[in-house]
Amino acid sequence: MDTQRRELAARFVELHREGCFLLPNAWDAGSARVLASAGFPAVATTSAGIAFSLGRADHDYGGGRVDRATMVGRIREIAAEVRIPVSADLEDGFGEAPETVAETISLALGAGAAGGNIEDFTGDRAQPLYGRELAADRIRAAREVIDAAGEPFVLVGRTDVLLTGGPLDEAVRRANAYLAAGADCAFVPGAADAGTIGRLVREIDGPLNVVMGLTGAALSLADLRELGVRRVTVGGSIARAMYAQLLAAARELAERGTFSYADNQISQTDLNELFRS
Repeated sequence: MDTQRRELAARFVELHREGCFLLPNAWDAGSARVLASAGFPAVATTSAGIAFSLGRADHDYGGGRVDRATMVGRIREIAAEVRIPVSADLEDGFGEAPETVAETISLALGAGAAGGNIEDFTGDRAQPLYGRELAADRIRAAREVIDAAGEPFVLVGRTDVLLTGGPLDEAVRRANAYLAAGADCAFVPGAADAGTIGRLVREIDGPLNVVMGLTGAALSLADLRELGVRRVTVGGSIARAMYAQLLAAARELAERGTFSYADNQISQTDLNELFRS
């Protein structure tokens, strides 16, 4: 990691010490630069958005996921184009074995990432989550690689218990197990109401990341800050909103032969100026 990236990564670590910040998710260099231009202190990647931009489905029960080399390549492109820290969505580490997760973390560090998520979702309907002990071992292996590298890096332990229909108690147990194994921050997607999020903040022994934009929840960043959340991401929701506009434009053109979709476009001049800066 070069000096500039190391400084950015150290800044990213500090963001997790106190307060609450919003970490929007980009899927390519252009979206990352737009988000950076809005003044956010850091950006994250979205594996879903990256998959969609490649014409692929996101990692779920259907298989056909984007391979690790392609995902890391996109992370590298994004990190090279912005002057703020980049946190990488590394899905399940691209394999079950702790050794595979360790390799993925090493690749993310090499790509310039200042942090990264490792989740416990398997993509297997019969067993949607890795066993708790194995999942913790995977976080532990990631931590060992980071410590050996000696580089600042925020390791996030993500549990998909709520997204797979599991109980809140198990989400708390797993989040705490991942923090004990070396994660710097816990991530529990699927928590969207004040009661659930408040309980997570109280019972998890470390900083909490929640994701907004999955259900259009009414909670604001100010509400989440008041609840004690440390950081807020938006997952693939910005990408999905962009694709909603694309699909609406395509249908208008194909079905009506009109061009009103263009009324809300950004001008060529404005985009050129943004991307020249």
